[in-house]
Amino acid sequence: MHKWFIAAALATTGVAVVAEAQAQTAPALPLERVFAAPDLAGPQPRALKLSPDGTLLTFLRARSDDKDRLDLWARDTTTGAERMLVDSLKIGTGAALSEAEKMQRERARIGALKGIVAYDWAADGRNLLVPVDGNLYLAGTDGQVRRITDVPGGVLNANVSPRGGFVSYVRDQNVWVQPLGGGAARALTSEGRGLVHFGEAEFVAQEEMHRTDGYWWSPDDRYLAIERFDETPVKVFTRAAIGATGTSIYEQRYPAAGTPNVLVDLYVMRADGSGKVKVDLGSDPDIYLARVDWLPDGSALLVQRENRAQTKLDMLRVDPVTGKATILFTETARAKSWINLTDSYRAMEDGSLLWHSERDGYGHLWRLKDGRWTQLTKGDWVVTGLVAVDEAKGRVYFTANKDDVLEQHLYALDLKRGGITRLTESGWNNSVTADGNAQRFLVTRSNPDQPPQTYLADAGGKRLSWINENRVEGTHPYAPYVASHEPVRFGTIKAADGTTDLHWQMVTPRLEPGKRYPVFFQHYGGPGPQYVTRSWKNPLIQHLVDKGWIYFEVDNRGSANRGVAFESAIWHAMGTVEVDDQRKGAEYLKTLAFVDPARIATFGWSYGGYMSLKMIEADQHLYAAAISGAPVTDWHLYDTHYTERYMGDPRVDGVAYDASRAVIDPKKITTPLLLMHGMADDNVFLDNSTKVAAELQAADMPFEMMLYPGKTHSASRDIHVWTTIERFLDQHVGSGPK
Repeated sequence: MHKWFIAAALATTGVAVVAEAQAQTAPALPLERVFAAPDLAGPQPRALKLSPDGTLLTFLRARSDDKDRLDLWARDTTTGAERMLVDSLKIGTGAALSEAEKMQRERARIGALKGIVAYDWAADGRNLLVPVDGNLYLAGTDGQVRRITDVPGGVLNANVSPRGGFVSYVRDQNVWVQPLGGGAARALTSEGRGLVHFGEAEFVAQEEMHRTDGYWWSPDDRYLAIERFDETPVKVFTRAAIGATGTSIYEQRYPAAGTPNVLVDLYVMRADGSGKVKVDLGSDPDIYLARVDWLPDGSALLVQRENRAQTKLDMLRVDPVTGKATILFTETARAKSWINLTDSYRAMEDGSLLWHSERDGYGHLWRLKDGRWTQLTKGDWVVTGLVAVDEAKGRVYFTANKDDVLEQHLYALDLKRGGITRLTESGWNNSVTADGNAQRFLVTRSNPDQPPQTYLADAGGKRLSWINENRVEGTHPYAPYVASHEPVRFGTIKAADGTTDLHWQMVTPRLEPGKRYPVFFQHYGGPGPQYVTRSWKNPLIQHLVDKGWIYFEVDNRGSANRGVAFESAIWHAMGTVEVDDQRKGAEYLKTLAFVDPARIATFGWSYGGYMSLKMIEADQHLYAAAISGAPVTDWHLYDTHYTERYMGDPRVDGVAYDASRAVIDPKKITTPLLLMHGMADDNVFLDNSTKVAAELQAADMPFEMMLYPGKTHSASRDIHVWTTIERFLDQHVGSGPK
């Protein structure tokens, strides 16, 4: 074992360091166990929420015999006692979900989950709204559950109004309101049908803008702001969802790059449907409705209007009585870049606004007060989330990578004195939520050797109690494999520009002197995610390492949380700098004495699948094999908001689109290739893979292909995908040392 692996293994983490002799007898992690229940990461509570009075912590928990079925649980924050509030099997009808709800779940990446996937606390702290199988139930903290809707086809987007007077939901493409205490439901809109929807978020809002809401209650229950969108202008794609027993044909309205988007309007009306006014969103209909919020006193709406090019965002202040809008401020993108939408903003009781902006080149917090801006955080690091604000004490809580680009921590900012204090321990990657008063914080943390843990903390960051300590010992699902668990090593290499540091992560088997090992070189490469972090990794990596593979991944330019210049290197140039930086990663691997330079296999899914194709076309002899899963192969085929953000409008810059195609010269695809795709993918259409397959066939170039009937963009969660990948790699690369 190399000394740097020993040093990493001695880190003070949750997985115990074992003696080398013991490690020799440690069981390998089988692929079948990676995909079986219970989850190897241990029990992971989802959707944690504190009750309005803070006495209960509620969450969703997977069943021990079915990791994809969730029930609603509650924990007493004083005693720690836990109990199931709602058993999804007892109240569920088993009714099939509507196509609209299936698609919403796919957008939220929870398409595989069953049972209870969301819930909402009522303001009284005694009841919770629980959607199950398309209908709504009211669950009391006393254990009583009653059904409150019985709607054929089900309902969507259910909420309890802020003061608890009403339940609202979308039914048959219209917004309905029902008194929570009993009484008949009332439709607030009636025009929703066919291509017109009320109270829903359009496709690109869900998929790309991280906006799932389509209506918004005022804080006093008096008004609702309701989105209306009309899909009439949107191009129709005929999508065949090919299943195991048949094929369903969908005439899907899909806003591909360079084609029309939906027409969006916003209305405000009272809770009884009266006083309806249309919000003035401006004279340009080709805009995005990015965010909608109410001021704390309900006196006005804050509406974010983004232009089609995503280079300008106007914050509008809207009068709910007249619908009149005035521009509060305008955010403008830096040159050759774009605006990244954010949820890190807060309207304050004193009339000021906290706002996340990248105007100085990094994502930081600013304050707008009395028409003047003040920068609250600054430096070559980024704020990743605004967590909570305690206005009385003048403290702002946020997450950021201030101390380490690989770690996300909770910080407190003193608004009066300006000091910043870190509230979480180094060595961990954290995500944090808080109660409305910024007094209690739910911290979920992990590192490469400890699956996610969750604890309750006070405003000073002190841990008050464990919610889920999740220690890897005893009956923990991962405990049998601790002895074979290998640590993660981190490092940097220079990007192709010679100046920028790229962060990488690597896991190796226990190395034998003189032996050389193959590399499973995974990548994503696209804008948005950051994968190289000090966080828990998918146990699939440990399975690959047990089979004798080195696992390697590098975050290239274009990925997130490194500042505007780092991310916008891909502006109008997808498939260029990312490929160059991944090449640097492969070249670095070839310098390592324990790496077999002739056995580096590369794998990616979605944008990563696109990258696999670009990488083997650009460097024909660098990789031993490549797997391309659900790739976008022609950016004309992908949606407007995502693609045009980075590549511009193809009607304006067609040259950039032509150059960015996944395969320009099929004769250069000489590396052994496995192409994979779900045959019911409504995000990256199957057309993307069949287009490349046809090009390779026309050029008489050999490749392998595996298609998955009935599977969507998340097909990679299927074990067969990985048994197929392993067979392909065994044939073309070979696992284990030589």
